Amino acid sequence: MAAIRVADVKGAGRLGIGAGLGFAGAIAAIVLPLLFLFIVADFPQGFFTFSSSLVEITSILVLAGAILLLLSLLFYRRSFASLRKADPRFYAASILCIVGSIGFLLLLIASAVVVGNASSLLACAHGKPTHALSCLESGQPLGALTGLIGFFLGWLGGLGIVIGLGLAGGRFRAGALTGAAIVYAILLLFLIVPFVGLYVTLPGLGDLILLAPLLAIIGPALALSGSVRTTRRMAPA
Repeated sequence: MAAIRVADVKGAGRLGIGAGLGFAGAIAAIVLPLLFLFIVADFPQGFFTFSSSLVEITSILVLAGAILLLLSLLFYRRSFASLRKADPRFYAASILCIVGSIGFLLLLIASAVVVGNASSLLACAHGKPTHALSCLESGQPLGALTGLIGFFLGWLGGLGIVIGLGLAGGRFRAGALTGAAIVYAILLLFLIVPFVGLYVTLPGLGDLILLAPLLAIIGPALALSGSVRTTRRMAPA
């Protein structure tokens, strides 16, 4: 029983670290870049025009965010690995987080390619951010392929987080952790929507995508809250 309690305490603590890093990573890699692109599209002026400086800064933000999300996945994996000692059901979550870590390493490589080719990307896009992906595919096909593979492997890592948080919520009777698992699951669905939209016409697609940054913040925030409460509850009186 003592060994199980130690595993639970370590797992809950590492869960909080992973959630905190995930929150910071979501701000850097998702929220701020999308905010910049929204301002460029609707209110272009001053710094917020599709320039090489904006592309470089946005790419650096994504790069920094990808590093934070990679660290987040590593701590989530360590959390689930600890909890696996008390409950073997966490094994799948731990393995998927390892797969996701590989994905984020590939995303780091793709982000570095974008930073190194900001000028040529800008010239190709002709001031239209929506052309950036096609320009990356034509100019740096290896970088685009690396990013695509990294995205899908990272998505599997997100699935591992969903499974792990769901199991942790039930084990610790923490509604915040269960809620975080649900939010992460919805976010994963929304991240797939753009790829589905290439083959199927979906009404309101743009509105759904706009919800992704909000979910990317709420998910880790709930996980962090649940982790803190669980750790306090398990602390000796």
